[in-house]
Amino acid sequence: MSEMVNVAVDAMGGDNAPGEVVKGAVEAVSEDKRVKVFLVGQEPVVREELKKYNYDAERLEIIHATEVIDTGEPPVMAIRTKKDSSIVRCMQMVKEGQCDAMVSAGSTGAVLVGGQVIVGRIKGVERPPLAPIIPNANGVSLLLDCGANVDARPSQLLQFAKMGSIYMESVIGIKNPKVGLVNIGVEEEKGNALTKETYPLLQNCPEINFVGNVEARDIPLGVADVLVCEAFAGNIVLKMLEGVSEVLISKIKAGMMGSVRSKIGALLVKPALKRTLKGFNTDEYGGAPLLGLNGLVVKTHGSSKAIEIKHSILQCIAFKEQNISEKIKEQIVLCD
Repeated sequence: MSEMVNVAVDAMGGDNAPGEVVKGAVEAVSEDKRVKVFLVGQEPVVREELKKYNYDAERLEIIHATEVIDTGEPPVMAIRTKKDSSIVRCMQMVKEGQCDAMVSAGSTGAVLVGGQVIVGRIKGVERPPLAPIIPNANGVSLLLDCGANVDARPSQLLQFAKMGSIYMESVIGIKNPKVGLVNIGVEEEKGNALTKETYPLLQNCPEINFVGNVEARDIPLGVADVLVCEAFAGNIVLKMLEGVSEVLISKIKAGMMGSVRSKIGALLVKPALKRTLKGFNTDEYGGAPLLGLNGLVVKTHGSSKAIEIKHSILQCIAFKEQNISEKIKEQIVLCD
């Protein structure tokens, strides 16, 4: 029998907390018996939400935390001063080994700072990248970095490539994943100083399957399984993809409701269309892991609903069972 995976969940973080967070946690423990969730937050509020559901009390516990870190607070100051906040308590549980992972839809800055300061980096990791899964024509790709390091160095992008390859092969199951460097052209000489210096590092690293530069228009086509860039470019790519997906889905739905004929056609194609559009719903893939830490930290969208919270919790199971942190510890220095 598989060992239980313990996940601390920030019950107070996000636009829809605690309602959607609690709902997602209940759905996660109901769907997979390998996971135990610790809902960390203001106990009276969380307990009131739990009254709405039937759940296995042995696999869902409340950990009381009196404080909440708001999105607008300076991250470093908040982590230092709000020791009894839900985010800090989650981080401490991971650091002390009480939990294998934590999930939060709260302040991105606080999660990034807390991950490095409290959970701590794996020895040899220069900068942990935030790495969301994004849909493409063939399945999914891992984009890193998308928000943690806007001024990364070439050596850090090399580490992103290695950590991303480990994650995609071990968690997603893609053998020998293709690594692409996000750039403004496919030619080797294209790009800024960062991409020009990074290209040969990736090219000469035998532990990754580097396929060259990848232009933004080719990202949705799935030409690479691991997309490497610094956080400034990565965040623009991520937000653009999310915005375009949202607009396309809304336009398709509006077009099918435009006339009686289109409504009849919509009924005929609804099952196939629903399956197709589901692949472009980022909620289905959970949150973005902060790779390279001594434990798993997963950041979900601030607007996350229960489905994304649930998938974010469930993705922690594969992370632990595949020993991702240990694999990163073993592999991270091979190309350096």
